[in-house]
Amino acid sequence: MGIPSERRKLDFGDYSICCTLTNGEEYSLEKNVCVERKMSFDEICNCYCQHRKRFTREFERAKQADAKVYLLIENATWESAYDGDYRSKMSPSALVASMTAWLARYNCQIIFCKPKTTGKLIKELLYRELKERLENEEINI
Repeated sequence: MGIPSERRKLDFGDYSICCTLTNGEEYSLEKNVCVERKMSFDEICNCYCQHRKRFTREFERAKQADAKVYLLIENATWESAYDGDYRSKMSPSALVASMTAWLARYNCQIIFCKPKTTGKLIKELLYRELKERLENEEINI
């Protein structure tokens, strides 16, 4: 994507953003905004079923931090969720119920995309979150 990146453990989510301000300080949104990426409905179904406790704990940590979470699911649409167009044995009604519960329970937005769009979309979401905060908060840039 042509931008510097760093791999490190986050308290929640798979991706976040930080930058270095002109005063040399690092300004990070890792406690405020993240993207949680899932490659398919099969992966998210696994999170809602076999790994629900761990997945819930991750979103609870984000909620306690009052963080915004973008839940990005590749190769998916609401229509395919309702139609059961995936391999998991999780029923369509249970999948839709879990996804909509996450929307209601956590400061979460579900976004669907194709894998070829994922990197660009993650970059754009996090860039816009950073830009909004830098423009609207009193930060010594």
